[in-house]
Formats: sequence, structure tokens, C-alpha cells
Amino acid sequence: MFNKYEWRIVVRVTVLFITLCITAFFLVKGSNYYIYLTICIPAIIVELIDFFRFQKKAQDEVSQFVESVHYRDFSRYFDVKKAPLELQPLRKGFNDINTTFKVISKEKETQYQYVQKILELVDTGILSYDRESGDTGWMNESLKKMLGIPYLKSIASLGKRDPKLFDEINTLKSGETKVVSVTRDNNIFKVLISATAFQTDNRIFKLVAFQNVDDALDENESKAWQRLLSVMTHEIMNSVAPISSLADTLKNRLQLASKHIEDNEGTVEDLELGIITIKRRSEGLLKFAETYRSLNKITTLNLTKVYVRDLFENLYQLMQPTLLQKNIDIDVILKDTELTVEADTNLVEQVLINLLVNAIDAVKDKEEPHITLSAAKGFNQKVIIKVADNGSGIPPEVLDKIFIPFFSTKKSGSGIGLSLCKQIMMLHKGNVQVHSKEGEGTVFSLLF
Repeated sequence: MFNKYEWRIVVRVTVLFITLCITAFFLVKGSNYYIYLTICIPAIIVELIDFFRFQKKAQDEVSQFVESVHYRDFSRYFDVKKAPLELQPLRKGFNDINTTFKVISKEKETQYQYVQKILELVDTGILSYDRESGDTGWMNESLKKMLGIPYLKSIASLGKRDPKLFDEINTLKSGETKVVSVTRDNNIFKVLISATAFQTDNRIFKLVAFQNVDDALDENESKAWQRLLSVMTHEIMNSVAPISSLADTLKNRLQLASKHIEDNEGTVEDLELGIITIKRRSEGLLKFAETYRSLNKITTLNLTKVYVRDLFENLYQLMQPTLLQKNIDIDVILKDTELTVEADTNLVEQVLINLLVNAIDAVKDKEEPHITLSAAKGFNQKVIIKVADNGSGIPPEVLDKIFIPFFSTKKSGSGIGLSLCKQIMMLHKGNVQVHSKEGEGTVFSLLF
């Protein structure tokens, strides 16, 4: 496209060369030809000025083009038709280059928006920050919702909100992964964090991905307990059932034989008492195994659209006599009366009754016992039903064990209730969380 421009330079240089040769010829010939110099010298001057202007125009055009590239002004258009004839190819070339840059820039912008939209849609939280200054480069909506942070100027700001998480991120090396606990709205959940690093413009950025694995870990833990308890139940029933039957047989035979035995020292009575004890403990172990079966019996749900207000009303009517008898105040808070959940009504009511019974037991020694039943939409628009009490609270060393099957701090407790609650909520694709402070009270949250 610059052929015409180059030929114009060649023509000008050739004409100037010929003019100089003619002038030199007249100078060599002597005084008789000096009169022709009056024509040649002005011609040389005019050609030099014309050549200078020609180059100056080209230089100005190039300068304007470089300026537009420097400021990324690819929308600039160089008018070809109004340009001098010799600059028209140059301007056309500039316009073609600008058009190419514009297409490339548009493609990059489209790719950037495409990638950004993908990163906004994924459930994984993503954070990038300058490793040296700590300034945040970018964070997606999933991370903002996960941590409950609308904006994060620097990674140091995270240290004020969650010091433990901040330390874990800082110590996490590139290529490593780690499961950490995150606290949000007084709820603790598990997050898998992984990190990598990249360099651009002589700056090193750290990229951290956050994936909520709380539900997955709970599901794996629940399945592990089910497998373990299934094996235990099988072994217990196989081993204990014959012992219970044998103890019963021995007891009957001993009673028949005791009529024909003189027992002045009470040996027969001791034997009978021992056999009864063996039988009772055997039956206790069999009942333990049968109780587990009831825990593992629920596998399917009858899901329907349930109004939370109906759940609360049924629960209140059922538990009101007990609450009045024990002089326990209860508050029912439901701002959105149209709030609904997809749930199995019978099973969810069983969960709420269990939690309310536990709350009643927790506040029994309080001077002003109080229970709050509430529901609202929370993180990720999940419906959260809470049962809170101002009871004695749960000790920190016990808090992590309360959902383990058959673990109980009550003398008469079976340890089935909370395990059953968690299994029912997991069948609903939800979860149950607990937040407690010893001496202040406990809050159980059902996440649908």
C-alpha cells in the first residue's frame, strides 16, 4: 500500500539528482553557461523545499498515528480523500492498521467479559491480590456472598474480619490446598482454599480459590458413620442375640434345678442374679442396635411446598402446654408470612420438636427461661429456621461431637436426636448448624 508513496520519493530524488547534474555541467562549462544557473539554482531550492515539505507531511501523519496508538484511540479516522495525493496511501494504511487494532481490542474485551461472566456464575469464590502491597485486584460475587463482604480493598482488611482465615491465606503456598473453617453470621462452615501465582507488569499476584465443602464433608462423614454403625450393628446382633437367648435358657433351668438343690449359702440366688444381669445387658445392646436401625431407616422424602408459618403454628400448639407448665417464654419471629420451603412436613416437624425439646431442657435452670423460634432468607437466598435459647450453652470441647450418633451429655439421652436431625436435613439437600456460647445460650440453624 506504500508503493505509490515510495515511487513519489524516487521521482523527487531522481528529479533533484538530474537538476544537480545539469547545474554541475553548466558550472564546468564556464562563464558562457552561468546564465543557465539562474534557472537551475532556484529549481534546486524549490525541489529541496518540496522534498522537505513532503517528508514533513509524512512525519506529521506518522506522529498523529503514533499518538493515536499511544492513547489507544483506535476510533480515529484519517481522511484519505482530502489528503494530498502523495499521502493518501499512507493514510489508507493507517486506517487499515487502526481497524485491525480495533478488531483485536474488541475481541479482547469480549473475551474478558466472557471470562468474567463465567467467573461470576461459578460457585467457587476467587480472589486475586498483589503479593507485595496486598491490594486486591479482583474478587467475584461468589466470594462476596460466601464471606459476606461487599468490598475488599486489600487482603489486610480481611485480617480485621477473620484473622484465622487471613493467616491461612498468607501462609498458603502456590499449588497447595487446605481445608479451613470460616465464620459468617455466627455460623461456621468448611472451605477448601487453593492458591497459585502469576506475574504481569513486573508485579506478582496471588490467586486464591475458595470452595465451600461443608456439605460434602458432612455427607461423607454421615456415610462413614452409617457404614461403621452398620457393621457394628450386624456384629452386635449376631453376637449378643445368642447370649440373650442362652441367658434366658440358663435362668429357666436354674429355677427348675433350684428346687432340688440345698442352697444354704445363697449360691443359686447369686447365679440367678448374674444371669438376669447378663440378659438385661444383652437386651440393652440389642435395643441399641435396633435404635440405630431407626436412625438409618429414612431414605426417601415426601416433598411438598410448606409454609413456614404453618410449621411454627403446629409446633407452638403442640409444645404450648409444656412451655406453660415449665413457665418458659417463647417468641415466634416471622417477618415474611409467605415464606415457604420444599420439605417433608412430618420429618421437618420431627426435627423442630427435637430441637425445641433440647432447648426446653437447656433453659430449665434459668431464672428467666426464654426460647426464640425464627425464620428468614439468608446467604444465597437459603431459607434458615432458627431455634435459639438462653440456656447454659454447649462447652467448646463438646460442640464438635453433638452430631455424632449415640453421643450424649445427658444421663438418659440416647444420642440419636441430633444425628437424626442432621440426616433429615441432609436428605433435604440442606444442613443443620449450631452456634453456642457457654453460659449464654445456643442457636440451632436449619438451612434449606
